[in-house]
Amino acid sequence: MRKIAIVYGMESTFPPALVDYINAMKVPGVAAEHLRIGGVKMAEPTGYKVIVDRISHDIPFYRAYLKNAVLGGTYVINNPFWWSADDKFFNYALAAKMGIAIPNTVLLPHHSHPPGTNAQSMRNLIFPLDWEEIFDYVGFPAFLKPFDGGGWRDVYKVDSPEELFAAYHQTGTLCMTLQAAVNFSEYYRCYVVGREKVHIMQYDPRAPHAERYVRNPAPLDPDLKLRLTHDCLKICRALGYDLNTVEFAVENGVPYAIDFMNPAPDAGIESVGQVNFDWIVKHVAELAVKKALSDDKPQTEYRWNHFLHGN
Repeated sequence: MRKIAIVYGMESTFPPALVDYINAMKVPGVAAEHLRIGGVKMAEPTGYKVIVDRISHDIPFYRAYLKNAVLGGTYVINNPFWWSADDKFFNYALAAKMGIAIPNTVLLPHHSHPPGTNAQSMRNLIFPLDWEEIFDYVGFPAFLKPFDGGGWRDVYKVDSPEELFAAYHQTGTLCMTLQAAVNFSEYYRCYVVGREKVHIMQYDPRAPHAERYVRNPAPLDPDLKLRLTHDCLKICRALGYDLNTVEFAVENGVPYAIDFMNPAPDAGIESVGQVNFDWIVKHVAELAVKKALSDDKPQTEYRWNHFLHGN
């Protein structure tokens, strides 16, 4: 039996729907279940062909378990080695190198010294920063946000240097980016599954959380749809994510990619709505089954960079 498991936290709709959908497919020799973990023995195989990860970014124990699972031949969606190494600032730089439209973005040092460090630890830092150069490059309005955060946590919209400094003062030991705001006329969040399937959802980040996914959206311009699809696939293939959401803010017809490190994207029916929920359950289930049926051999040359690339 080729078993598929899902590990998750507070989600209540997507995980059971995914397990039920996979089992309802009745693929011979394939079954899905909810993962149960106790003490983890080093280098011991898990018994799972595929694990869908929805929580290890918040729980280090699960992240360590999943890395051990990969070592034993399990395929994990998404690769825990790359996810551990990735950050949003690198993603912006990589996408810009590939010709994706990205708002001007600057990485800022921690406002306060990280635990266990002091001013001497920061001896290579130019201080004070050349704020005028930064403001000329980014402009206002802008968004101050963590370089590796998610869920709109610790995100500040700033319209002036004074507002920026006030917000920056509140970030403490977080490492932040300052990114030019896009005066968008349209906004899209796109599911990308298996680096092949793209589902474009109209989204309103200014609305209350439960109302952000637009119900009954207007038809999408064909040229814009083609551009969004192309950019989504280009980004996720470069990053190696099997499951992700890519967000675009469209200004003057140009879709700017502003967030695309979401390897455990929101999939709750209560927020995304029935149509989007049905799409993501179906396509993640099909991807998991495809990987479960694969006869790719487990890694035999134990070099950690091989695992980083998901080979």
